This record gives sequence, C-alpha cells and structure tokens, in this order.
Amino acid sequence: MKQQRNPWAWVPSLYFAEGIPYVAVMTISLIMYKRLGMSNTDITLYTSWLYLPWVIKPFWSPFVDIMMTKRWWIVAMQLLVGAALGGVAFTVPGPFWLQGTLFFFWLMAFSSATHDIAADGFYMLGLDQHNQAWFVGIRSTFYRIATIFGQGLLVMLAGNLEVLTRNVRYSWSLMFYFMAGLFIVLWLYHNWALPRPVEDMKKQRMTMKVLFSELIRTVATFFRKPQMVAGICFMLFYRMPEGLLAKVSALFLIDAEHNGGLGLSPAEYGLVQGTVGVVGLTLGGILGGMAAGRDGLKHWLWPMVCAITLPDVVYVYLSYVMPSDLMVINVCVFVEQFGYGFGFSAYMLYLIYYSQGEHKTSHYALCTALMALSMMIPGFFAGALQETVGYRMFFIIVMFACSLTFIVSAYLKIDPEFGRKSDDATLRKDKVRNGE
Repeated sequence: MKQQRNPWAWVPSLYFAEGIPYVAVMTISLIMYKRLGMSNTDITLYTSWLYLPWVIKPFWSPFVDIMMTKRWWIVAMQLLVGAALGGVAFTVPGPFWLQGTLFFFWLMAFSSATHDIAADGFYMLGLDQHNQAWFVGIRSTFYRIATIFGQGLLVMLAGNLEVLTRNVRYSWSLMFYFMAGLFIVLWLYHNWALPRPVEDMKKQRMTMKVLFSELIRTVATFFRKPQMVAGICFMLFYRMPEGLLAKVSALFLIDAEHNGGLGLSPAEYGLVQGTVGVVGLTLGGILGGMAAGRDGLKHWLWPMVCAITLPDVVYVYLSYVMPSDLMVINVCVFVEQFGYGFGFSAYMLYLIYYSQGEHKTSHYALCTALMALSMMIPGFFAGALQETVGYRMFFIIVMFACSLTFIVSAYLKIDPEFGRKSDDATLRKDKVRNGE
C-alpha cells in the first residue's frame, strides 16, 4: 500500500537539500579558496574539475534505477553530503587544507549528482501527474531559495565570523560545521518524511549485459539525431563565454583593489551575487519561459542570444570604472544575471527539443552532461588567462568570445511551433496533416 504523505511535507525541503551542496561545490568553494589566499589560476583549475560528476552523471544513473530504491539513495546521499561538509569544516584549519577540502568537495559533488538523479526520479514516483505539474514551480522556487541561502546568507555568515574571530580559516570552518549540522537535520527529517511509493519498491530485473547494451544503444541514437553536429556545437559553445566569465566574475568582485578587483567583503558579496544576482537570474528565467511559451522558441531565439551575451559588457564597465558604490555594483550584477536567466531559457528549451523522440529521458541526461562539460572546459584556463592579461582585458576577451554563441545559434533549425502553448498551433498542425 502506498504511504500517503502531503507533498508540502517533503517536496520543498527535498529540493532545498538538492540545491545546497551544488552551491557549496560551485560557488562557496570559490569564495573560500580566494579568502584562503589561492591564486585565480589554481582556484578555477581545481574547482572546474568538480563539474565532472555532473558530466558523467548519465552513465551511472541506470545503476541508481536498478540498485536499491530511490528513497534509499536520497537518504544515503544526504547523509554522505553532511559527512562531506563536516570533512571540509574539519580540514580547513589543518596543515593539509587544500588536499583535504578538495577530497571532500569531490565526495560532495558525486553525492550531490547522485542525489539529483534519485530526487528527480522519486519526484515522479511520489506524486501523481496532477501534483507533479502543481509542484514543479514549488521545487524550482525552493532550489532558488537554496541558492540564495548558500551564495547569500552562508557567505555573509562566513564574512561576519571573519570580523568576529579575526581568523579566516576558523570562520569558514565554523560555517561548514553549521552546514553539516543542517544536512544532518535534513537527513533525519527526510528519513521520516519521504513517502514509500510502491513503484519505488519494485525493482526491474536487468543483467549487466542488458544494461550496457541499452546504454550503448541510447548513446548511439543520441549521435544519430537530425542536425546532430549543429545541436552538439550549440550545447557546447552557447554557454562557453559564460563558462569563462562565471568563476572569474565572482573572484573579480572579492579580489583586492590592488589586484584589479572590486574588493567586496564576503558579506557584501553575499548581498550582491548571492541575493540580488539570484533574484535577477530567477526573474529573467521566469520571463524567458513565459515569452517562449507564448510565441515559441524560434521566435525568441535571437533576443535570448543577445540577452545572454550583451549584458556581459557590465563587467567591462566595472573593470574600467571600479565603482565603490554598492548600489552601482548591484545594478550591474542584476542586469547581467537577468540577461543570463532570460537567455538561458533558450538553451534549456533546446535541450528538450533535441531530446524529443525515443529515449528522451536518457537523451536529455546526455544533453545536460554536455551542458556541464561546456562550463567545465573553459574553467580550466579562465583563471590563468585572467592572471596573464588582467581583469579588464579578460572581460573584453569574454565579449569577443560571445561571437561563438551567435555563430552556433545561426545553424539551428527549430520548429516554429515548438514551445508554443496555443490551440491555434495545434489546429494548424491538424490542417497540415489533413492536407487543408
């Protein structure tokens, strides 16, 4: 018998728990390493490797499907994430802080990626179709709240602890201990709150031979799709300028003025990027989805291409003007993040468009792997490039790199009706099918 549980009791907290470790690995680690005195070259090189679990996630997701239950994976991975956060906290003050924290961030990344697989699958098993549609906005909202909590409040907490303790390592250690405690609470709560769907208990019998055969067939059909070359180039290069910018822009905001940065404190960074920036990103994403839903992806493709590229010029402006007014910095970051959110809608919609047909779930997972790869590759050399040419020239290079986004977008062929939600679009398709 299926255990009944109000979705409000577990959906918001589950996706809050999904967002926290991702933010810790991708953003909080950057700020912490910068505060510990690492160079931009080393920070971007080491932290870019942390994208790898999300790149290879599709290749071990079948094992999550056939081994144990998704509920078990969720609870186990939350406990492992809590242990990894505690490990970071324990090793930060020690002599081998770099090796120790990187190991535990790796553990956190793999646990978080596995948690993503299990949580998204469990969402579909634990809710009927009506509630799946109803709670899709709720899960996204609480994932964003986790982003604000991580990039904003937790970084601000670490910054305030630095002021109180006068010890950078000890302050970040305390902050990570707090995160570990939070995740232990989430683990205990979800161990009780998550329902036990009957469908989750039924495990499909599948041998390793069949599993690998299906995996190879899925990958083969992915690379035989129409417009494969244009599609894969789009997935790899559309966000590549953002892959260059993302890590360095965060370091630019907190780097000392004598190094060419704006010199924000962790508390100020938490407000600018972790709060104002995330709000801009969210609003841009919402409006992008609404626009594409009204007129279709093809109609809005070029405005979205411009939106994800042209606002990057605000960092060129900031590097020239070097404003000390926090309001000016907030406005610039809001504009850039709003444009990114609006333009990113085109990318996510195209992933859905490319994944249509047989194996669409597995193909979408492969698309997201290419998305993670597009952010990982430029991160390897972004810091080294910045330290060679300086922040100002680096941001100018990013603007030139935005031409890649325009080039790969020009080769796409998209059904004009894709993304539209209108009765007249369906009627036109029926007329074409009937020869009218």
